[in-house]
Amino acid sequence: MFRNFKMVSKVVFGRGCFDQLDEILSTQRADDDSIMIFLVDDVFDGKALIEKIPARGKDLIIPTNVDLEPKTGYIDELSDKIKDYMASFSGSLPPDSMPPDSMPPDFMPSGVIGIGGGSVMDIAKAVSLMLSNKGKAHEYQGWDLINNPAVWHMGVPTLSGTGSEVSRTTVLTGPEKKLGINSDYTVFDQILLDPELIADVPADQHFYTGMDCYIHCVESLTGSYLNAFSQSYGEKSLELCRDVFLKKPQDSDDKLMMASYFGGMSIAYSQVGICHALSYGLSFARGIHHGVGNCLAFDSLDEYYTEGVIEFREMMKKNKIQLPKDQVENFSDEEMETMTNVALVLEPLWENALGKDWKEIMTREKIKQLYSRMSE
Repeated sequence: MFRNFKMVSKVVFGRGCFDQLDEILSTQRADDDSIMIFLVDDVFDGKALIEKIPARGKDLIIPTNVDLEPKTGYIDELSDKIKDYMASFSGSLPPDSMPPDSMPPDFMPSGVIGIGGGSVMDIAKAVSLMLSNKGKAHEYQGWDLINNPAVWHMGVPTLSGTGSEVSRTTVLTGPEKKLGINSDYTVFDQILLDPELIADVPADQHFYTGMDCYIHCVESLTGSYLNAFSQSYGEKSLELCRDVFLKKPQDSDDKLMMASYFGGMSIAYSQVGICHALSYGLSFARGIHHGVGNCLAFDSLDEYYTEGVIEFREMMKKNKIQLPKDQVENFSDEEMETMTNVALVLEPLWENALGKDWKEIMTREKIKQLYSRMSE
């Protein structure tokens, strides 16, 4: 059966379109007392971008820390903070017996807006879900476990490459695993893509985040799940990545932002592969950021993505990037077991890369060998 997947319903793209944010949000405000929650990467504390956020009245701006990969506990903390803030105006928290989808408007913000990189996008999506669903975030790590629609939520990326702005997942590290909350309710209702917001990203961060896009396109285009839908988006995204990281045109920021969008769309009806599975293990065991982890893993996967790895190394040379190999040295036996366990949970990724018989090909020992190879 073909999957009927959810797409972002509204998109604004263009240089300077951030100035339209207030106009966009006004359509979601029922009245002057409507409350918007802005989750903003705390790297922007004291920066000009904060001053441009069109907060009104009781709106709340929450500096959001992404020094570490998003954790389920942090999602619970932010969700509780917002619930307490809303309760301060309504006079009380809603009773535990009240279903989240039947709560009066006074208990819910009118919207959650994430402003930042892929981690902030994931945090905003997760928080919007947890405001309308009971329990803890780690209980929803998996596929289609969410019961109630999310609070209206919007993404404003200030980094490009992850594709989180268009995906149906919010990748979180829980107490036992790194796994996304995968749901049609996760998808943003609105995104705003302003290339001016990524103009001042540091060169290394720009590269690592962009390579997330490049790598997941390589994985999608070489996978067993490939179809004309994902191929069409993936090929265009790959073309844009090659322009950005090999040719460096003047409109690189515009092209990378669209590469991220198309790349995210390419895996909406497909999947990523071996590199992402291994990267999840690195992130869980050592806290290595996703983009860096992908690059460290991909550089050792000549056996599976030969042409992609060759081109990736050319991009590294062109952009003067030296991989931080010290981050993947001297894995303990415990770390190796943990990383292998985390990677093996991601069965769709392995099946996409190696086919339905992947378990006969990718043994625990083979995965450990791949992790060991990363420091070479």
